[in-house]
Formats: sequence, C-alpha cells, structure tokens
Amino acid sequence: MDRDTALPDVGVFPGKNARQWIEFHHMHAAPSEFSHEFVWDVTGEADGPFVSDVDGNVLLDFTCHIGAAPLGYNNEKILEKLREFSLVEPMKIAGQDMYFGAGESPETADFPASSHLVETLVSVSSQYGMDTVFLSNSGAEAMENAMKITHDRNPPAKYAFAFDGSFHGRTLGTLSITRSNEVYTRHYPEIAGVRTIPFCDDRDCTAETCDCGFFAGDGSQFRNALQPEGGHVNPDEVAFLAVEPIQGVGGYRFPSTEFMAEVDDVCETYDIPLVVDEIQSGVGRTGKMWASDHYPIEPDVIASAKALRVGATISRSDVFPSEKNRLGSTFGGGDLLSSMQGALTLEAIEEYDLLENATERGRQAKELLRDGDSPKVDDVRGKGLMLAVEFDTAERRDSVVREAVKRGMLTLGCGEKTIRLLPPLDSTEREIELGISILNDAIEAA
Repeated sequence: MDRDTALPDVGVFPGKNARQWIEFHHMHAAPSEFSHEFVWDVTGEADGPFVSDVDGNVLLDFTCHIGAAPLGYNNEKILEKLREFSLVEPMKIAGQDMYFGAGESPETADFPASSHLVETLVSVSSQYGMDTVFLSNSGAEAMENAMKITHDRNPPAKYAFAFDGSFHGRTLGTLSITRSNEVYTRHYPEIAGVRTIPFCDDRDCTAETCDCGFFAGDGSQFRNALQPEGGHVNPDEVAFLAVEPIQGVGGYRFPSTEFMAEVDDVCETYDIPLVVDEIQSGVGRTGKMWASDHYPIEPDVIASAKALRVGATISRSDVFPSEKNRLGSTFGGGDLLSSMQGALTLEAIEEYDLLENATERGRQAKELLRDGDSPKVDDVRGKGLMLAVEFDTAERRDSVVREAVKRGMLTLGCGEKTIRLLPPLDSTEREIELGISILNDAIEAA
C-alpha cells in the first residue's frame, strides 16, 4: 500500500470475517467500549492513516487509536529505525526497578533505552524547570503517580481540585478526579476531599463574559473556595489541582487563555501543585510538544502516555519523593520496545518538523470543515491535529460517525455530541483534503 495514492475502499462493513473475530473476542473478554466493528488485520497492508481490516476493506483512520499511534500504521519514520535493531527476549523487564543499556555507554548505545527516553522528556519539558521522570505503563498510572508525589510533598493535604467534564483514567485514584460520564465512576469508592469546579470551555471567555460559573465575584470558584479568599479550604491542605489543558473524553473542550491564567495564578499564589494531564493532548498533537505550551501556565507535573507508548510522570526533583521505594514499579516502563518507540517518536517529531506540520494541517482541516457550512454543525474547533466537530444533537453526531464508516473513514465520538479527529502527525495535504471531504459528505448524508 502506498499512502501517496491509497484510497478508502469499503464493501460490506463489518464483513463476514470481522463478525467472526468479534464473536470470538466477546466469548471471554469482559465488556468494554468499542467505537466501531472494525477489526484491524495486523498482517494486511497499512500505511500512515490507511489501514486494512480482516475483510480487505481499506479505511482512512482519523482516530490514531485515540492518539496512541501518533504516526498511524507502519510509518517508515519509525519502522526504518526499528529495523536497525535485533530485538531480544525478554522484551518486558522489571521496569523502573531495573537498568538496561546497549553497549559500553549511553553515548555509543546501539538503540535508545528507557534512560534515553527519560533524558528526552526532560529536554522537551525544560521550559517548566522539569528534571525528573518516572516511567510506568499507562496514562492512568502516570496520573496516579502525579497524585502520589504531590501528596507526599504535602503530608497534611486532604483536599484536591478537579474539573467538571474531566477524564483522568480508570483506576480508583484517577476515577476520584474524573467528572465526565457517571458510567466510569458509579458505585466505585472515591478518595475523599476532591472538590469539583467548572471547566470554562468558551475559548474567548473572560471574567466579564463568563457564563459557565467558573469566574465568580472578584475571582473564580477555585480562588473563592480557599480560606484566605472567603472559602473554607485551607490552601496548605490542598495536594494538587488536576486539569486537562484540552479536555478529551469530556468533548474536546478548549479553554480560554484567561481561564488558564486564573488557574495558574491561584496555584502559584497558594503553592498548589498544578498537575496537567497531557495523556491525549501531549507529544505534538496540538502543534506544540505539550498543549500546556499554548497557555500562560507553569505546570508542576505533566502526566503523559498514549503517543509516548509508555506512561510518564514528569516533574522537578523537589516534587518527587527522595526516599527509595516510595515510588516503584516492577512491571511498568520496562517494555524495551515501547520505550524505544517512545524515544524514536520524539526523535521523528523533531527530525521531520511534525509540530509545524500538525499546525498547518490542522489549520487546513478547520478551513475545509468550516467551508462545509452545514447548519447542523454547531462548532469546529481544534489546535494542531486535535480537532473537533460539534453537532446540534447527539443523534446527528452518531449518524455522522456511521455515515463516515460507510465511506471508509474512522472517527470517534466524545462529549455529548462531538466528533474528534486525530489524524497522524505527519498527515499530508492530500490526506487531510480526502478525509475532510469524506466527513463533509457524511455530514450531508446524516
């Protein structure tokens, strides 16, 4: 398959083979969330955003596995480098609790190790003074460890702040600060002391124009909740505030500069650690390395995963516990292949100037979507290649997703009535034009 000439080609979907695989999977797998009856043929042809299913259908995948495959399928920017290495067994070792290298020194290593990944993460986060990283398996673990290190930093802490619409993971700790769909949290125990405040998703919101409830009186609900500002929460007892710079599951909600500035100012004034969840928005997705880079904030902790291929909690050495065994993981961040892929992904982003490409292709996509001018589309928004189309109803959104699949394009819903688009970071002008043309046709059909 050549991505320069490939086109979506869908017959029956899902086909006979896909139905067999789906039935086989559900014989013993616990119920989970599946957006499409799409069964990727891992032995079939695929290149960049184009992928084959087990029935030979060719689809344009603008989901990037919810951002976990930042360069799409079989991308030569990664594969070419991986082919240089002779893979070994075991590929999975005792993670953060064991060292591994390749040769005499880090400078002469044959391939990047987890230590190189850590070094690169420090480099791309140095604008925030970050110098320390803890690797794990997943985004939820990255957030869990963010919560742990901020509590360790402030043992008297018994409060934390989270935002309406947030999603931070599916572990009990991260569910305690998740405030999107109640199906994620219903009947599960929560960590006590979490306070919820509104997330202002008006991109142009100011204190004077705010109608979401975040800005209130002379300050904000966050500021006003603290005892020195007239509230009842002692800021010395607040472990952290957690925020997605751009909410993902909650609906691809993009906050205003003034909202983020207020959050940062309160955190700085009262020495409350600002934990940013960059699991979906980070690693170049928005046209900058971190979505936080778009806003006037100074994060104290960054939680990353997905595009990084491993989980990573990034901060300063003074935030992390100095006591050995306070953090640990005997099965996290120790996947040799994943840490190598993470390092090579960051290398590819720099080598091929993919931040600039994401910015340009995102601008192109938004212009094409707005040119569609459908009265059923309430909003088109995005930064880089983290894009959203919001519809007048949830039913319309779901119908568009189905119509897009019929035409050979995979998309994802989020929030109440929004479609999210996550094309590969190296998407070409042709691929964006093709994808948005299909989506506009699907919108018209729906």
